[in-house]
Amino acid sequence: MEQVTKDDLRKLSIQLLHDLERIINKKITTENGKEPQEWLRSKSVRRIMDISPATLQNIRIAGKIRFRKVMGSYYYSRTDLLKLFGDDNK
Repeated sequence: MEQVTKDDLRKLSIQLLHDLERIINKKITTENGKEPQEWLRSKSVRRIMDISPATLQNIRIAGKIRFRKVMGSYYYSRTDLLKLFGDDNK
């Protein structure tokens, strides 16, 4: 049985983050194959990230992601989503 080193865990973490970013990019592209949407509705974000409305609200309140409220609906920045779950969080 091999020993797992800190370097192995770091490499795994980087790989998981890249995989997560790729999955997010794939899921938030429009259905007809155009460029990814810049702003996503709450429902789309919750479905993509598999989180509850309360979790999304907590992320919004904490200021971790930009949002806009338009006629009662919240829209979230795609780039902030990628940053939140990207390599910058070490």
